[in-house]
Amino acid sequence: MSASVDVLVRPLVAADLSALDRMERTLFGVSAWSRQMLADELVGPGRTYVGAELPGGSLVGYAGMWFDGRDVQIMTVATDPGYQGRGIARRMLVTLLDRARELRAESVLLEVRVDNAPAIHLYESLGFTQLGRRRGYYQPENVDAWTMQLLLPRGTGAQEEER
Repeated sequence: MSASVDVLVRPLVAADLSALDRMERTLFGVSAWSRQMLADELVGPGRTYVGAELPGGSLVGYAGMWFDGRDVQIMTVATDPGYQGRGIARRMLVTLLDRARELRAESVLLEVRVDNAPAIHLYESLGFTQLGRRRGYYQPENVDAWTMQLLLPRGTGAQEEER
């Protein structure tokens, strides 16, 4: 693992679209979301998107989630290739998990390519477990995905009595 890098994890805004579009195409190639899809995600209902920004202002990562009122779905976690392995994805994901807890989500779900060992390791280190395999999930490459889940314990006491 390379040395960690100091980044600010902050909410993404429309002005970040050019940087997001560039990273999305670099990282995901033919599977990349279009610029319009990215724009729609940033403002979609129940969505929370964060970016990792270097002290100079450059965006080097982004991650997003969707809360459906019960569970959170991690939509994407992406780090610029030159900054991978430095703890940036972990920082962004922890920020999203904190938000999921604030929303009182019951669990957090995600899909990850079965051949993405670094991401699987990250998710497992944060407590995610494998639920099952989705055959051919990533198209057009026809690569399988693991579906993973993190259960979020419910609070006790006053919060529980409100239900």
